[in-house]
Amino acid sequence: MATVKPDDRLTRSQGFMCVGFAGVFSKTVTSPLELVKIKSQVGTFHCKKGFLHSFLVVYQNEGLWGFWKGNLVSCLRLFPYSAVHLATYKHIVHLHMDELGYISQWRAILAGGLAGVSAALATYPLEVAETRLIAQNCREPTYRGVVHTLSKIYQTEGLRTLYSGFSLTVLGAFPFSIGCYAVYVNLDKLWREPQFRFTPLQNFINGCLAAGIAQTFSYPFETVKRKMQAQNPRLPHYGGADVHFTGMLDCFRQVIRNKGILTLWSGITANMIKIVPYFGLLFSCFEMCKQVCLYRNGYIVSPLSYKLAPGVDQSMGPTEVEEVKRYLKNRSFQSQQGSRW
Repeated sequence: MATVKPDDRLTRSQGFMCVGFAGVFSKTVTSPLELVKIKSQVGTFHCKKGFLHSFLVVYQNEGLWGFWKGNLVSCLRLFPYSAVHLATYKHIVHLHMDELGYISQWRAILAGGLAGVSAALATYPLEVAETRLIAQNCREPTYRGVVHTLSKIYQTEGLRTLYSGFSLTVLGAFPFSIGCYAVYVNLDKLWREPQFRFTPLQNFINGCLAAGIAQTFSYPFETVKRKMQAQNPRLPHYGGADVHFTGMLDCFRQVIRNKGILTLWSGITANMIKIVPYFGLLFSCFEMCKQVCLYRNGYIVSPLSYKLAPGVDQSMGPTEVEEVKRYLKNRSFQSQQGSRW
């Protein structure tokens, strides 16, 4: 069984800000690995000789800033994606939880998959723009920035291209959910203790394991999706895609026939290396932001530790704590005025 227990000591805006900042920071730091992964999936010339050689070729052809191509649109996409994902996930979970707030693990994972598909639908054009910006050579650019990319794709290729490959997001959600479920149902066997006793380090390792296994299951769908997002006969080298195709099934067929089935996992090395620093930075940044917010709300004595503030009821909401502080301050001020007389 799983339970949903949000920290009620944070306001909604504070929780959203913590998630957003942590996501932007972790995405920015791990952007070079994400770039190499996407280039490998598309099949650009940068990634013909393996993982390490890809970094060298990108640096030689596009310079240091080439590693952060598409990072801005990726960060911009994070905020609406997180908002839609969180709202949809909470709605689905609340429909299936019992009166004590519990929900079965497989239903929670299914809710996460459905929420992910909903969020992807709302932000998919930004993902297409990210792929196009990453696949092009920034020294000979076809697209200049997020707005120009979206407008040019819409004007020259139509609205349908902005959702090219979206069906693969839906199809990939099922093996992704199966991978997550396969990990979480065996966690107690892995650690030999019940899940409610897991430490933060154990939860971090669990998250990395679940992400690694789930992404491995769904990776071929993402590879084909990236090729579909990148391909355009009007662009140089067809947008960088290493195979030419007419649709989703034809793309699978062309990749397996011309490049081999293992090509569907191109870039998996960069993706696996990215998981640990990405989740590590995501969790640590979120906790740092959360500590600052809890300190501002009056629940802890310092933004550098989780030591609880003495005399503060941790079950009260932020507005209630603020009202109590204001009341005590006014009472102290009135008592000082009375002593002067």
